[in-house]
Amino acid sequence: MDTTFRGPYAEGPPSGALAINAPDVTKAGPQDLLRMFIVQLTISLCVLRAVAAWAVRRWVTRRRGISLARAASDGLVDAFERLGPTFVKAGQLITSSPGVFPEPLADACKRCLNEVPPFPSAEVRKVIEEDLGAPIDQIFAKFDDVPLASASIAQVHACVLLDGTEAVLKVQRPGVRATMNSDLKNLYKIAKLVGRSKRADRLQPTKLIEDMHLTANQEVNCALEAHRQSQYRSHIGAFDDNPDVTAPEVFWNYCGPRVICMERMYGVTIDSFEALDERKVDGETLLRKGMKVAFEAMLIHGPFHGDVHAGNIWVLDDGRAAFLDFGLMGVLPPQWQKLMTDLLRTVQIDDNWARVVRNYKDVGVLPEDIGTDEEVGMRLQMVMTPMFEVAAGDVDLADVMKQQIDLAESMGAKAPQELMLVAKQVFYFERYVKGLAPNYVMIKDLFLTKNIIPESKAVAKAKGIAFPS
Repeated sequence: MDTTFRGPYAEGPPSGALAINAPDVTKAGPQDLLRMFIVQLTISLCVLRAVAAWAVRRWVTRRRGISLARAASDGLVDAFERLGPTFVKAGQLITSSPGVFPEPLADACKRCLNEVPPFPSAEVRKVIEEDLGAPIDQIFAKFDDVPLASASIAQVHACVLLDGTEAVLKVQRPGVRATMNSDLKNLYKIAKLVGRSKRADRLQPTKLIEDMHLTANQEVNCALEAHRQSQYRSHIGAFDDNPDVTAPEVFWNYCGPRVICMERMYGVTIDSFEALDERKVDGETLLRKGMKVAFEAMLIHGPFHGDVHAGNIWVLDDGRAAFLDFGLMGVLPPQWQKLMTDLLRTVQIDDNWARVVRNYKDVGVLPEDIGTDEEVGMRLQMVMTPMFEVAAGDVDLADVMKQQIDLAESMGAKAPQELMLVAKQVFYFERYVKGLAPNYVMIKDLFLTKNIIPESKAVAKAKGIAFPS
């Protein structure tokens, strides 16, 4: 029996497949009008139904219960779930941007982090066979029609390759790219209207949709996602000192334009705190190793994981940590890489806040005439240092990141979209730190920067600090 199969990407994806082909989000055509009507009708009906149910329930029980704002928000999320991936993604963005959106809406949108109903197995098989060019029984020794997980853009199925290797296949939902782009064009129109309000303008609604548009068209490019996953896996091993962190190997022979085949992994999500405790996992050490990889990706290699919610970081049965799902990635501009590296060097090594001020001026966060680097550095040190001296359980680092972004924008500087993405990842990591190691001071950890800042190893040695093996 032949134990090999070679699909269209057996030699890796063609170069053109890695391009992000995003249509102009500002131009909606006639074909988008019907979809816009359906969207508006669905949202209106779902919100009205939720508000009516809230009013009836309040009248019958004579109890206050949830607020009207929360009831309306629940109705809006009902609509999001019915309308599909674009709106589910919007809900995920809202709930993972603390302090930006009204609390009732952010809380209601937590439902968007749950799984969505899978699409039919017949459609799954059709996508696979069209992409890979053969019947499923000629591609896999075994294929499970029941998905392991189902999300807004794709779902994951277990399979066994012809040579007996256990794998999973990520299959994109049919028509998802066209639907998302149509939705985003319509949302852009709405955002322009909303943006006329002074209160809403500070949220930059059109910029928000433009960013979602670019992100969405990255996430539906399976070739790009698989390439980035392979690249990230390679970067983890760049210094030969990250043996306890991994990412699934991509099996290119079984990949195509809408399918990604990869190594199957077994474990639990990183926020399964009770399960990790039962397994006697050293959560703090494993988390430090995972964050070290994330910092190196961001400040050395370039592409960093842009969606480290708990479902995308697993603690494997063999004790390693694994990063999953590389649909959303970011790359910091070089000036911001330097700024963040120098901020870490200042906090961890030498307290040279004048250098941080110089970086802030270089990226436009601070104007040149605000004062000398040394004078402003002293003021900055007084404000920032106390934040970095306390344990994760006592400080909100996500809020610190938001302050940096707000500072940039208040000075007329444009914080890059990628910095917002970094802030989102810090928010996630902060949650895991609070659950696994509340006394840990993340930003002061020299282990995280041992390959980023050359002085880290010497300083750690001088202080008698031993790094995890």
